[in-house]
Amino acid sequence: MTEFSMFPVVFYLLATITVVSAIGVALSANIFYSAIALMGTLVGAAGLYVMLAADFVAVVQIFVYVGGILVLTLFAINLTSRIGDVSVSNRAMGRFPAFLVLAIACGAMVRAVQTANWNLVDVPEPTSTIETLGNGFLTEYILPFELASLVLLSALVGAVVLSRKELKDEA
Repeated sequence: MTEFSMFPVVFYLLATITVVSAIGVALSANIFYSAIALMGTLVGAAGLYVMLAADFVAVVQIFVYVGGILVLTLFAINLTSRIGDVSVSNRAMGRFPAFLVLAIACGAMVRAVQTANWNLVDVPEPTSTIETLGNGFLTEYILPFELASLVLLSALVGAVVLSRKELKDEA
């Protein structure tokens, strides 16, 4: 009797969530729903990174893209007045050329997968990458790490200075 593995089930579930969310991003007529579908795509990609034992990349994906970029996009959508009132006059204008390009790209990818010379090797046991990255940041790469933190701090201070309202003297 063979042992049942949940790895393919979880992989196909995450891949389905990612692809369906990406289709939702592309086909949604409402920009807010498109941004919410983008969150599903980004979270699905982070899940796939976890399955590839790239835990640091998955956490960065969640923090930077979902936590930062997507929240900023949602704020921009909500703060922009009447963005939902925009109407496109001819939605079917470029569908045939887009479908043609899509069919050619999919055909090229299927052909590449079928004709590739696949080298099969034994996969090593996945290990955590965070400990290696942490040791690297705090030993060998300490100077670039600290310089990056200074650049980010100066960008934060600059953003606060630019967004601050000046008090005008009425005298």
